[in-house]
Amino acid sequence: MISIVIPIHNEERAILRLYDRLTVVLERLKRRYEIIFVDDASTDRSFELLANLVETDNRLKVIRLRRNFGQTAALSAGFDEANGSIIVSMDGDLQHAPEDLPALLEKIDEGYDIASGWRSQRNDNLVMRKIPSRIANWMMAKVSGIQLHDFGTTFKAYRAEILKDINLYGELHRFIPALASFYGARIAEVPIQNPPRIGGASHYGIGRTFNVLFDILTIRFLLRYFTRPMHFFGRLGLGCFGVGSALLAFLLVKKILGYEIIMEHGPMLAAGGILLLLGVIMFTTGLLGEMMMRTYFESQGRRIYAVREVRSRQEERAGR
Repeated sequence: MISIVIPIHNEERAILRLYDRLTVVLERLKRRYEIIFVDDASTDRSFELLANLVETDNRLKVIRLRRNFGQTAALSAGFDEANGSIIVSMDGDLQHAPEDLPALLEKIDEGYDIASGWRSQRNDNLVMRKIPSRIANWMMAKVSGIQLHDFGTTFKAYRAEILKDINLYGELHRFIPALASFYGARIAEVPIQNPPRIGGASHYGIGRTFNVLFDILTIRFLLRYFTRPMHFFGRLGLGCFGVGSALLAFLLVKKILGYEIIMEHGPMLAAGGILLLLGVIMFTTGLLGEMMMRTYFESQGRRIYAVREVRSRQEERAGR
């Protein structure tokens, strides 16, 4: 069974066309499927249109979040509701062509755990989108060791068991392949179309580039030090402690030799004390990280979203 998860926010212009094209493609596949739309607190008629569609299609489910939690939380909500052994995520603005879906599924059928879309011919602004995206993708490939051309696209197919090992938060949805590589996932890349938006404004801009850079640093830490935070903080602490101790030892020798260290080396004395203290703080942070890792919030099963309502004819049929 295939589950299609589509987060939306104010996409009333695209919803009906997306649904029509997607159902045509899915019917041709001759496989069981479900479509899950996650309305991330749209302020237009998006939810109204989806609620009407639910009344006519028992393979459609619509989740409405209480407020705008963001794309990562919306995807997480859809993943949690999905029943398929293969889960496909895609955008709701028709910048992902449903006709590319069979190519992604083909890679999953070949044995890959993730089939990731690659917008090889992007229809975006060169300065505002293309260049920052290429830089971010290059950095992410270097950090994660996964040679993908396009980490940012949402259009991906996953084996459901892979997603069970990953809990999403922040804006980490674009880095699912990198996180999944931690568990040994096999990843393939599939060229996809990148049609222009049919209406409305993009929710992305140059300002999000900085968020991506911060997320790259987060991924770097998670991939290398997730289960051993002391290795990261301990090295920093050791360096600071060592330099601080050397400075203070040097000043101590000068004091014994009769020099007035406060007057002559006041800044060095302050720097040595600060570095020594910083080293202790880093060691302590590493120890706390080791303990927190044991009780990491993901093990509690806490969700990062709140669902207002779920509409589906599946519940109605079950009650008959």
